[in-house]
This record gives sequence, structure tokens and C-alpha cells, in this order.
Amino acid sequence: MSKQTVAAELRTTTNERGVFTYGNDTIHYDVIRKSKPADNAKKTARKVIIKVHPDQRVVATVPHDASDDAIQEAMHKRARWIWQSIDEFAKQKDSVLPKRYVSGETQFYLGKRYVLKLINDAEQDPNVKLSRGKLNVTIKYDISKNNDDRLVKIKPLIDKWYQHKAKAIFHERLAELLPKATWVTGIPSFRVMAMKKQWGSCSTKGNLMLNPHLVKAPKECIDYVILHELCHIAEHNHSERFWRLLTQVMPNWKEVKARLDDMAEMYLNE
Repeated sequence: MSKQTVAAELRTTTNERGVFTYGNDTIHYDVIRKSKPADNAKKTARKVIIKVHPDQRVVATVPHDASDDAIQEAMHKRARWIWQSIDEFAKQKDSVLPKRYVSGETQFYLGKRYVLKLINDAEQDPNVKLSRGKLNVTIKYDISKNNDDRLVKIKPLIDKWYQHKAKAIFHERLAELLPKATWVTGIPSFRVMAMKKQWGSCSTKGNLMLNPHLVKAPKECIDYVILHELCHIAEHNHSERFWRLLTQVMPNWKEVKARLDDMAEMYLNE
């Protein structure tokens, strides 16, 4: 069985929402129904899979023919765990503080966390290097106790490093993905530009714009955004034809998008 066939069988759809109560709280959840498997396909698990995302969304992935009663029963059985998970993620969200650019903070790159380390070296030009799980930022003098100086001196160095890495990685991934986008002629041009609410965009002329913060995410998430924007070259909207095209080139895009959405606040936290 080809990978495309397996992926198509696992394709999911969601347009349902449910609700239940736990104590004095009302908890809403989304329902994703697995597509009906082909006759010759391996039977998928019959259980209801529940996930609580960092943005406190609750999602139930269920068999295509699961009844509302069966879904509700599964939700009630795990109600305490769901409530606790939502509460924990809510507390974590409250603790996402602005970056101070001090040694010991973490920075993301391609989905992994790296510890920021400031190095004072009067003999070296200011630079940023990734080495052995650390993002080393070398500066000429000690500014560890001055918050304003850190924002002025260190943040631009790190931003420039992300811009440089983003351009290289985006070029690499675009070249890798273009053969899938058979409707695209030539190599689309793209710009790297920081955006607060978008990972990417596509102009009516087919020019792409990608957010440098996206390089903090795993490559699969980067691929999702690039393929999403490439699909807009054929369908400059979010019509059914657009989503069918995206599913054709990336059958698991919903799961990948969910991963990116879950971490968006951390990746965009400057």
C-alpha cells in the first residue's frame, strides 16, 4: 500500500462541537471523525482519542460512525483529566513572559529548545552561534545587569541570526516542496518579514512572504506553511478546492497545523 493511500485513509474531517460539565465548569470540545476506511484497509482503532492542546482546546478524534452518546461517555470518563489539563495549560500561558535576553533563557530553532548563553569577549566581533545545545551570543562588554542595553544590543543580534537562518531554511524547503506543487511554474520569489499574526502570505502575483519566527518550528510545520501559500497560487482563497489541493499535497496538514498552533505563542514570544 502506498504512503498516499494510507494518508488518504487517515484523512479527517471536523465540523462538530460538543459540551459537557465538570463541577461548575462548562467544557467545550471539537470532534474529528476519522474517514471511513476502504474495504481493503486495515481497521483503525475504535476508541475515542482525547487531546487537550496548550491553547486549552479539547479535541476528540473518533471513529467515523461513533454515536454522540459514545463520545459523551468517553468525555465524562476522562472529565477530571481534561479539566486538570486545561487548568495546567492556563497556568503555563500566564507564565509566558517577554524575553529578557539573559543567560539561561531558551530560544527555539527547528522545533528544539536551546539555552541562551551570553559571552563577553572584547577581542571578538559580536556574533551568534549554535553549539552543543546552546545559542551562544558573543558581545564585547558585560551588559547582563542592564535590561535596556540587552534589548538594544542582544535582541537585534538574535533577530538577525533568525533572519539569516530563515532565508536559508526556507530556500531549502521551497526547493524540496516545489515538485509537489505541479501547478506552479518556475520558482516563486519570497521575502522574509516578521509578522505578529501570520506565518505567511501569498500575493495575487504569486509572491510569498514568510515569517522568520517560523524557523523556530519543526521542518514539517515550515513545510505546511509553504505548501499552504503555494496552494494559494492556484486558489487565492480558502474554498473547498483550496483545502482539497492542500490535502492532496499534505494529507496530514490538520495535525501539523495543530502542532504549530499549539506552540505559536512560544515561537512568537520576543
